[in-house]
Amino acid sequence: MTVELLPAPDRPGLTVVDRIEGRRFPLTTRRPVDPEPGDDGRFRDPVDAAVRCRVGELELPYVVAAYVRDADGEMIAECHEFADRELPDGEYEVELAAPVKVYLRVAGPLAVDSTSDEMRIAFGERRRVDVGARSFHEHPAATVTTTAAPEDLMAAVSTFGSALKTTSPERSFPSLRGHPPTVELGDALSVPDGVAPPATDLCIEVPRERSAVYAVATLAHYLGARVRPGPEPRLLADGDVLGVLDGPEGLEGAVTETLRHLFLLDCVVRTEGRYRLDLYERRRLEERVDLPLGELYRAPIAERTRRYLDVATETVDDLVPRWTLATHLSPAPEAAELLPYAANALSLIAVQRSRSGGDRSAPPPGYDAFVEADDAGAAGDAADGDRYVHVSGPDAIERAWVGDGRAVNANDLHPAGVRHRLAGESSEGPVEIALVCNDERMLAEIGDGDLYGDREELPFEVAVHREVSCDRLRSLLAEDLDFLHYVGHVERSGLICPDGALDAADLDAVGVDTFFLNGCRSYDQGRLLVEKGGVGGIVTHGAVDDANATAVGRLVAGLLNAGYSLRSALAVAGRGYAVEGRYDVVGDGAVQVAQSESGTPNLISVSETADGYEVAITTYPALGTAMGACYTPHTPSVDRHFLVGGELPPFELSLPEVLNLLSLERVPAMIDGELRWSTDVSPADLP
Repeated sequence: MTVELLPAPDRPGLTVVDRIEGRRFPLTTRRPVDPEPGDDGRFRDPVDAAVRCRVGELELPYVVAAYVRDADGEMIAECHEFADRELPDGEYEVELAAPVKVYLRVAGPLAVDSTSDEMRIAFGERRRVDVGARSFHEHPAATVTTTAAPEDLMAAVSTFGSALKTTSPERSFPSLRGHPPTVELGDALSVPDGVAPPATDLCIEVPRERSAVYAVATLAHYLGARVRPGPEPRLLADGDVLGVLDGPEGLEGAVTETLRHLFLLDCVVRTEGRYRLDLYERRRLEERVDLPLGELYRAPIAERTRRYLDVATETVDDLVPRWTLATHLSPAPEAAELLPYAANALSLIAVQRSRSGGDRSAPPPGYDAFVEADDAGAAGDAADGDRYVHVSGPDAIERAWVGDGRAVNANDLHPAGVRHRLAGESSEGPVEIALVCNDERMLAEIGDGDLYGDREELPFEVAVHREVSCDRLRSLLAEDLDFLHYVGHVERSGLICPDGALDAADLDAVGVDTFFLNGCRSYDQGRLLVEKGGVGGIVTHGAVDDANATAVGRLVAGLLNAGYSLRSALAVAGRGYAVEGRYDVVGDGAVQVAQSESGTPNLISVSETADGYEVAITTYPALGTAMGACYTPHTPSVDRHFLVGGELPPFELSLPEVLNLLSLERVPAMIDGELRWSTDVSPADLP
């Protein structure tokens, strides 16, 4: 079972455990509980597990968004920090936006109160409470086999909409989109029963070209649209042309603009539905245009899409959050297998174009040359015979690359890493981490293991290993570990140990899920670890000096411990150190070693103003908080919701408010241009 609700071993209460994603959420009670099997049909939303127990109140380890609905499913209360709500006798369902989605169903009075870092839900007296939980883990429901022929690929991409859990505007929430079927290349097209797109009456026509099919994959998934050949790329509803997908930046640019436009309007219109949140983007949009939001919410998707496209793009363009991911694909047939991954992440898609000529750019440290992805015809050969690529294209927080050569500024999205993550098995117990130091000069990077495991609500087992032999390192890499952090020398012959070099090519299998190989030129070894069974890891392209490597290593370790993905950890590290071209991610860069406490990894920037301080918060993606998720800063003077993605509008805060915000959670903070940890900042450190 993916999710379990278990009696807590060290305190009265329950612990919600997601074994696939390695996530936990404790619910503390005053007395020990004896949970009985529950009825998952008691909940309005699907749950993976349910129990029933008698409790008087529940204490949460930190504040999460709590949505209270009545017996009819209407949301009657929304609680965050500094909540103080008391509701009379009634039947209630409470949805907790925790690292694992939790639902409570109870009859009787209900009270929710919280401070900046604690939340309590009370039921008046000991009552029967149904508790349900659902994982954010999404697994494809089927596999579609296709040839490389464009029309077969169109049929495969047409199945992506089958994963949508709704065609209402709520599908803009990441948990309601679902993972499209996996795609495998074969000798003939084979589409399993039950993976047809929903009846949206939407269709996308594109030329019979693989690159065109790839470019529209995410849009087809989000709209639940069929893809078919046509004389020019265009979007249709009920046979009527809604728009031609072309413009100054071609098909890809038009698809990006259309997806951004439709998505933003869905996020605004969904506030008329089950989640009537005070959304910042809605306030701003209503200042500019008068839209019948309730009417649009109730309209069929084809009609709603038609009316969205009547709204001028420039009206909403600056309200769209910075996109989470841009995936750069080769037009080769093999890239088709990564389309479901990209669509599931709601990624913008750019397809590599071969051109003659092309400019060489400054090389990554230790190598000779790399080229622009959009000018890939002049592939420069590096000193080791590989081609290095610098990708450009759609703006996004994270980038991924699928194609020939090594991208020096994007996640090398190896298909094996994605397959290994999707095939991940349940793991028992805490997050298991191994720290290996085979270079005495870099012992400062791992210290005594205090880089990981300082999370009260999330158990860790951290083991430190020094001067590890080849056989011992081989054994560690074969273990079922969540993460391995290696510090030491790496050469072409392998990871350097006191008794020689361990070449990952010689390993039978890798049990470690994620890794950080902090040594010179570790890319080859990291890629082999992914091929042998790993999910993803951070590696280096060239030489890294010990001092910089130690600083980057400690920062990245802290970020991974705080719940940042591999890709986002490097993005944040780049704020303070020279990372681009030196460090990169191989495999699935979206994977997290640990869960984020607040649910949304973020970075806080503080600058002084005449009346106080201006605070800017940059949000980063994580499991369950991808495109479409909402975030509310933990400060009483800000009571609005914002769409996750990049930097939020700045806030004016007082000194006490800034200090309280910085103390709530250990996150990176830019203070007077210096990258710090928020909980280490004192009043004297502020500008």
